[in-house]
Amino acid sequence: MLSQIKLFFDQHLALPAPDQDLQDKLQIACAALLIEMMYMDDNVQDEEREMLEGRIREVFSLSAQQANDLIVLASQEREQATDYYQFTSLINKEFTQEQKINLVRSLWQIAYADGKLDELEEYLVRKVSELLYVPHQAFIMTKNHVIET
Repeated sequence: MLSQIKLFFDQHLALPAPDQDLQDKLQIACAALLIEMMYMDDNVQDEEREMLEGRIREVFSLSAQQANDLIVLASQEREQATDYYQFTSLINKEFTQEQKINLVRSLWQIAYADGKLDELEEYLVRKVSELLYVPHQAFIMTKNHVIET
């Protein structure tokens, strides 16, 4: 009887593992920045939406439904945010330099998804790169790589 009660509590009331909670927060932080890029020029195109979902699915290895759920959560966080620091500070603590550069690359991909780069989109990539301490050389290289592909 006690084992059944314990099993019930373990299955239904268990707290998420600290590592999983951190991973969820990191995913939300990254997705919020990517969503911000999509809205940066006040002209959201279908290509940008597709690129956003594709990048989120690929980077975090998520299904379409999981990606959509993450986009909803991250959109809510983005709308409540007062600055980018709340997202970038967490990313800075947990991401390697390579992961940060990959995030910058994803920002460029969304910025160029509609075939043109708005000055506000470039501003956002530059700002996020600076907040993530991504070297200027990597900032330029990721931009050039995205343009060439």
